[in-house]
Amino acid sequence: MKHISLILIICIAILMSQSCQSSKAEKASSVDDSAVAKASTVSTSSVPGWHTFNKEGLDPSWQMEDGVLSFDKSRGEGGDIVTDKEYENFELSLEWKISDCGNSGLFWNIVESEKYRWPWQTGPEMQILDNKCHPDAKIVTHRAGDLYDMIETSVVNVKPAGEWNSIKVRSDHGKMSFSQNGTEVVTFTMHDESWDTMVANSKFKGMEDFGKAKKGRIGLQDHNDKVWFRNINITEL
Repeated sequence: MKHISLILIICIAILMSQSCQSSKAEKASSVDDSAVAKASTVSTSSVPGWHTFNKEGLDPSWQMEDGVLSFDKSRGEGGDIVTDKEYENFELSLEWKISDCGNSGLFWNIVESEKYRWPWQTGPEMQILDNKCHPDAKIVTHRAGDLYDMIETSVVNVKPAGEWNSIKVRSDHGKMSFSQNGTEVVTFTMHDESWDTMVANSKFKGMEDFGKAKKGRIGLQDHNDKVWFRNINITEL
């Protein structure tokens, strides 16, 4: 009888030990899954390859979450952002969507210097806009896809606010092309007589360094409105 009791006690102890280990394993698994989920959704103001114009690091108004770079002025002080690297001949593609009646832009050939307060003082812009209700939509050459204040798109094919638009900008030794939602909408050449004439007939007349650089940083604009970007790719030619 004592022998049977001893065996029974040992069996109970083993079962209790296994149950405890199983409970710990399940708890650890639960913690790990939670940590992975949190890591995949947490926002960060550290976006490799980009920084706020004329500053170190990135303002919290710009954040990356689940592969989407977004701007929300309520999160920080704002400011345009630029690439850490300079580009000369390149092809850039990305997708963007804008908030209702919103405005933003994509710049290139930006010269970063304390001499300049804004990227647009040196870098031309491809307009990003809600064409439906932003006031700029009433101005030809100020609509989505336009070479801002100089050339309007050949077709108006932008999608409404809240929907993703795809764009491509190609710069090849001064020869430029813009594509929007799969269609080439603007072509032009920089640094020649026709370019100088376009600039002279635009709001950038009198800005001695506008559109002069043949290489520079690529930038995204803070125009106070919420905007989102994803699938940003830059290939050097």
